[in-house]
Amino acid sequence: MPRSTVARTRARASVLAALTVTALVATGQPATAAAPPAAEPLNRAFDRAAQEYGVPRDLLAAVGYGESRLDGHAGLPSQANGYGVMHLASNPENRSLEKAAALTGEPAERLRRNTAANILGGAAVLRDHADRLGLDRAERRDVNAWYPAVARYSEAEGPAAALYADTVFTFLAQGLTATVPGGEQVRVPSRPVAPDKDEVSAAGVYAQSPDYPSGLWVPAYSGNFVVGRKATVDKVIIHTTQGSYAGSISWYQNPASKVSAHYTIRSSDGEVTQSVREKDTAWHAGSVNSSSVGIEHEGYVDNPAWYTEAMYRSSAALTQHLAARYSIPKNRSHIIGHSEAPGATHTDPGPNWDWNHYMQLIGGTPGTPGDSLTFPSYALQQSGSSGPQVTAVQQLLNAQGYAAGTADGIFGPTTKSATQAFQRARSLTADGAVGPKTWTALLSAGTTPALARGSSGDAVKRLQRSLTAALGTTVGVDGSFGPSTETAVRNYQTSRGLGVDGKVGPATWGALQAGR
Repeated sequence: MPRSTVARTRARASVLAALTVTALVATGQPATAAAPPAAEPLNRAFDRAAQEYGVPRDLLAAVGYGESRLDGHAGLPSQANGYGVMHLASNPENRSLEKAAALTGEPAERLRRNTAANILGGAAVLRDHADRLGLDRAERRDVNAWYPAVARYSEAEGPAAALYADTVFTFLAQGLTATVPGGEQVRVPSRPVAPDKDEVSAAGVYAQSPDYPSGLWVPAYSGNFVVGRKATVDKVIIHTTQGSYAGSISWYQNPASKVSAHYTIRSSDGEVTQSVREKDTAWHAGSVNSSSVGIEHEGYVDNPAWYTEAMYRSSAALTQHLAARYSIPKNRSHIIGHSEAPGATHTDPGPNWDWNHYMQLIGGTPGTPGDSLTFPSYALQQSGSSGPQVTAVQQLLNAQGYAAGTADGIFGPTTKSATQAFQRARSLTADGAVGPKTWTALLSAGTTPALARGSSGDAVKRLQRSLTAALGTTVGVDGSFGPSTETAVRNYQTSRGLGVDGKVGPATWGALQAGR
């Protein structure tokens, strides 16, 4: 709907709560850029699109920078199925790709992969939002009048839309210089900004995070997480969004996404937004959702520019807070990447994430990821074997009082002797090799509490590991006795001729600890 005459008479605040103070006091004046040389295709693309659709060039570049750091990622989609520098999306809640195709006449495939076409499409979509808001020619020349159109470009609502637009206007206020692949530089000079928040102002008031005082609160859609937890929190999972900060927060609000995270951190300044309460189970890391807090970091795994010092320090402060609250050990067994979670198919945070620096910032212990005992399968270990599974055998034997020596990952005579002693005590064939039966007995060794659906804790993890070894199929190790664990217990009970009830009592523990 076009804006009313009253709405066109803008009252601009001199202090904008959602923009940083440094952004507001930036004194650099806007400049009219000279025509870029022919060797600067990205600058030419922004200039052409701005001229064709009457969108301020610097605004267009700031939107693109906020979405992608001006990296088209070779036409690969974001987590929200968005493409290119301008993140033209195609998902149930955001059809900006299809809209750009209709407005420009460019085919969707070209808009996905061709950067110049993608930028043209982004400009067309922005102009369409401006027209629907009723911006006239004079207003379109004023970058501040575009704030509601930028908010609409996000296809988010309420605070998420305001987060998006505020980020773009912060880039305008602070200015930016981005070096893109090939060495070309795209510049946006700093300028004072006083955006006309218009229809966004009332909806854009942020609440404070209920669990982390220095964060904001923009809740996820209720169908994208589970209220409550079925396991004790003992891990922090580090993610990369594969998208922008505000765009990812908006994605959690999308009923079609079926994903969420507890916290998301902005690249440029480390701002933190919470979207799921810590007491609830966010959907971010599969089998370990119930026992972890998920922290998403704005960016893409293939571009190290997103991992700024401000982001590292803000994230580290949050992780320190979580570690203190939940007594989480600050080591790489409990502070892990999404790619390191059991059964993970994702690669984030990827090779550009500096784990040593991050662990130093949280005051933790660097080292290798994982809990050193959990594997998707357990292979035969014997004299001459080496590697992390041998280390696990040695740790398990030593914990049970069988002297396997230093857990160095080398299966030598001492480890073999300890294995044979353990096997004799369990009435197993004392061949000194760790196959399925010995693995099952080792992994299940310990206390034998009654377990059933709803149980949680370390005993459940022991059960899940030993079932993985006994059945030869991966059982997720998250310390939560849910439906999948119950199914595995029933399968084990059936195959071993035990009473089948899906619960773990003396008979089932006894069979596991005997290596059956």
